[in-house]
Amino acid sequence: MSQPHSTLTEPGRPGLSLDHEHGRSLRVAFDGTEIFRYVYGPWDPQFESPRPYFHPLTTLGGREVSTYRPHDHLWHKGMAWSLPNVGTENFWGGPTYNRGRGYEQLENNGSTNHVEFTSLEVGPERISVVENLEWVTQGGELWVREERRFGVEVLDSGEQGAWTLTYSTRFTNVSGAEIVMGSPTTKGRENAGYGGLFWRGPRSFTGGSVYVPGREGGDDLNGIRSPWMAFSGRHDGEGGASTLVFVDSPNNSYPGGENTEWFVRTGIFAVVSPSPYYSTELTFEPGTSLSYEYAVVIADEDRGVEGSAELAAASLHLLGSSAAAGR
Repeated sequence: MSQPHSTLTEPGRPGLSLDHEHGRSLRVAFDGTEIFRYVYGPWDPQFESPRPYFHPLTTLGGREVSTYRPHDHLWHKGMAWSLPNVGTENFWGGPTYNRGRGYEQLENNGSTNHVEFTSLEVGPERISVVENLEWVTQGGELWVREERRFGVEVLDSGEQGAWTLTYSTRFTNVSGAEIVMGSPTTKGRENAGYGGLFWRGPRSFTGGSVYVPGREGGDDLNGIRSPWMAFSGRHDGEGGASTLVFVDSPNNSYPGGENTEWFVRTGIFAVVSPSPYYSTELTFEPGTSLSYEYAVVIADEDRGVEGSAELAAASLHLLGSSAAAGR
């Protein structure tokens, strides 16, 4: 007996899923919609300090909240761990700022190179990644070995959804010499203490709103010490808004203060960075390690000060701390 003809459609994958483009990237999706790509095998020219990055980053509603190689700073790529003043070397990209000389394009653009993934744990409710990397100067010297971890969880899959990327790094000085960690501000340029986990938003986010505990602002919040900072911007096309909440782990420690200093720009373009060496240098001794941990919540809609505080508090348990987000 013949069987009736029917159409068989491949079912979607519920929850979180990961596709590995071996040698190039990891793609993470939720309910079949991609929410970010982690490029660990970049194809950048050396002067852009090749390093892994997250781009595109999107909300659960499909709104893109990062940009790639903007013409004003070609080395800005979505969100990446980037450090501009690592001793004499630049693991940020582009020119290096030095006191009395300003910005100079030098032969010092190092690379942060993927070595291996030691763990890829994938489940519908959580994804965890552990990666080993090496920091190599433009001259070919290995200065730092790094273990990087990041995890993904969905906080709320409703109409105003939100998901969290937790990011931690532990890196060890294997150069055999002291390395002074700093920023353009520690080298003499005021209010330019960028570095660390650095995010560049879409051009439509220019002029967006910045939130910290109990306060809304903009460029006036550059350099503030705070346990978290949020940035909300609007999108071209459909006009909707999105919010990113960057949360500093209570376990982090910084030279000069309890919380990180935040580098933020909104007037000329949208950037946020919890900068560990914004205004105070740190001497990285040979054989020692430095560790930092953050959470980044990516949410649909403008959440305002109160809504951003709620998202920051909701992400803290993912960092292994029960401390209050508004401490």
